Amino acid sequence: MLGLPDGTRACLFDLDGVLTDTASVHAASWKQMFDDFLRARSERDGTPFVPFDVKADYGPYVDGKPRLAGTDSFLRSRGIVLPQGGPDDAPGAETLHALSTLKNDLVQEKIRTVGVEVYPGSVRYLHAAKEAGLITAVVSSSANAEQVLEVAGMTELIDHRMDGVTAKQRGLPGKPAPDTFLAAAADLGVDRSQAVVFEDALAGVAAGKAGGFGFVVGVDRLGHADKLRENGADVVVSDLAELLEDRS
Repeated sequence: MLGLPDGTRACLFDLDGVLTDTASVHAASWKQMFDDFLRARSERDGTPFVPFDVKADYGPYVDGKPRLAGTDSFLRSRGIVLPQGGPDDAPGAETLHALSTLKNDLVQEKIRTVGVEVYPGSVRYLHAAKEAGLITAVVSSSANAEQVLEVAGMTELIDHRMDGVTAKQRGLPGKPAPDTFLAAAADLGVDRSQAVVFEDALAGVAAGKAGGFGFVVGVDRLGHADKLRENGADVVVSDLAELLEDRS
């Protein structure tokens, strides 16, 4: 009924792009932050302005990664290396921390003003998982996961949350390292072989594969199903509701 292996006890869901369409909010915020930075740099240095391309740049460089790592990854792809700086860097400082903080401020503003869109198929799947007695957890690199779940009205459907705030407190590396997924499974008292990872990001499916989980579901929201499989997805769907279909 749920399209999962026998013996599955827990479902570990990424949030952005799997349960909610905050991925589009994040993508727009990344683009706004990077374009402003690249435009100012171009005007100052006289180099060509090449904007952040959501289709080409979002998936490979920032999707699913902690903010600091995503900022650094994309800038390095453009041959730009900035100092890391610190959390107290002033707005406008050319450091990874300052740019990452600006991006997060943009995300929070969009969540407050625009709201959060929930994928109906994901809500159906969550209800089905709960009815089947499975444990549910959100494993997200986002520091805004708690706020997003509350705005989306999904808090009661999630038993446990492992997000960017928790990972930082515990000193856990972000995806594609499997540590946050492994920690969530341990918190739930579930062996990794009995837990299924649901991810839309290449870094996320790679983390599920690296962690040795029982099954990895890739959710293709960006048209990169083949890359999701290459990075570790056992099955790829365009919407979680597809897993509810009778496949007998």
